Amino acid sequence: MSEPTGQLAPMPADWRRALAVVAHPDDLEYGCSAAVAAWTDEGREITYLLASRGEAGIDTIDPVEAAPLREREQRASAAVVGVSEVVFLDHRDGVIEEGVALRRDIAAAIRRYRPELVITLNHRDTWGGVAWNTPDHRAVGRATLDAAGDAGNRWIFPELAERGLEPWDGVRWVAVAGSATPTHAVDAAPGLERSVRSLLEHRSYIEVLTDEDPETYCRRFLTENAERAAARFGGRPAVSFEVFAR
Repeated sequence: MSEPTGQLAPMPADWRRALAVVAHPDDLEYGCSAAVAAWTDEGREITYLLASRGEAGIDTIDPVEAAPLREREQRASAAVVGVSEVVFLDHRDGVIEEGVALRRDIAAAIRRYRPELVITLNHRDTWGGVAWNTPDHRAVGRATLDAAGDAGNRWIFPELAERGLEPWDGVRWVAVAGSATPTHAVDAAPGLERSVRSLLEHRSYIEVLTDEDPETYCRRFLTENAERAAARFGGRPAVSFEVFAR
């Protein structure tokens, strides 16, 4: 598969609030926490919304024990990059279903937090045609793209208005991290060190994932990804996104 070419545009800057919606603890840390660190430094408000607690993600730990452990690690990880609000929807890890229930939950959060920017993770079938994506990533990513529109339509999920969640049609962009066809990027340098520390907070997961020293693994993974995007962002290490304007 050929590599995309052409320079990436800077991410839109005309926004104050963002909602980041992903399937599992660690998804944002692998995908875009260096960008989040830069944004919170600028005074922007970012909320994390996770569809599950990642309870099925560690083979050696029973899901009942893994769920609270991974929640604690996610909250600590978010704090490293300046995010204090982390919300869990409690969909079941590994079998998250794309559909009306998930769209409703995400639309409700969009109405509650009123973001101009919504962030999610690769919703396509593969990672650049090389590796198959997981069902949870696909389901949550696609539902997030749909929910950005649902949130502004008073006739979709009218029960949300009955709960005090009035329509919010203020989402201007949905930015997809981990896309094989990115359009925009953020300079990773200001937040790269914190992104390493943020991913490292998921130590229970990482220690089972790799035999490599956890800090070495986190630094290598995030640095290589940032440097890979540099060729399309003026030589600067970057976090890339595929941005859908609304």
